[in-house]
Amino acid sequence: MKKEICKKGHNAPQGLIPKITEAKNAGFCFGVKRAVRLAEESLKKGVAPVYALGPIIHNPQEVGRLEKAGIKTLKSPSVSKGTLILRTHGIPLCLHYKLLKKPELKIVDATCPFVTRAQNVIKKIAPQAEVIVIVGEKEHPEVKALVSYGMGKCKVIENVASAQKIKKTKDIIYIVSQTTQTPENFKKVVNVIKKVAKVKTYNTICRATFDRQSAAQRLAGTVDIMLVVGGKNSGNTRRLYEICSGKTKTYHIESAKDINAKWFKNKKNVGITAGASTPDWVIAEVRRRVKELSLAVVTKNKEK
Repeated sequence: MKKEICKKGHNAPQGLIPKITEAKNAGFCFGVKRAVRLAEESLKKGVAPVYALGPIIHNPQEVGRLEKAGIKTLKSPSVSKGTLILRTHGIPLCLHYKLLKKPELKIVDATCPFVTRAQNVIKKIAPQAEVIVIVGEKEHPEVKALVSYGMGKCKVIENVASAQKIKKTKDIIYIVSQTTQTPENFKKVVNVIKKVAKVKTYNTICRATFDRQSAAQRLAGTVDIMLVVGGKNSGNTRRLYEICSGKTKTYHIESAKDINAKWFKNKKNVGITAGASTPDWVIAEVRRRVKELSLAVVTKNKEK
């Protein structure tokens, strides 16, 4: 009888319908909104054809939408005419200079302003520094771009284990961060390096990242299951997954297609958050799918 009631979409028995709560801070950040806006404006006003150098943002669904609209994603800057959009994560400095020398190529710089800020910090301290530590992921495009601003003096440290390999030195070690790192990891790495050298730190973690991480952590502590929505190639989304996993059962999904109905069995509270590159329309599809599968009641987390 219960199955039949639910199937028809009538009111399910009280206690069987889970509650869905969305994190207060989730989805597109300022830098990503800006990049998408610049991309859409380039399609309307830019010199055709329009290209993007690497995925504009780390979300396959949104990149796919922009590609259908007419933006071709390039793995390398092999073009010399048209419009070329630079990704939110930035590109290496020497490559940027080379592109500017192509007179028939219009460059649209969609680098996130917070990433640009981190680049400028490194560029400013590089002349007097002996060692610059970047706390971040070695293979992430943002970090690779940051390294290029350090005049060959940058060393990428991903975690405490890597930091413990730094030898004692009399030199001052300058420390900056990938913009999407967790404050906890940054602080732990700094504390380890302080044991072997004098340090000067520059916390270049963007506020939007901090707000999303804090909101996700708080919500995860109150629910039975968390869904973290975002690209598998998104560093900030992976960190949201790591944070939530420490609080409750968590699944990292890219879209509604990844959802398994079995996840919600006997679950009373479901939480949803999303990476800074995840568009509202993808989050909405996830919300609808969860509601369909579990007949859930959806609310918005109202934090003060």
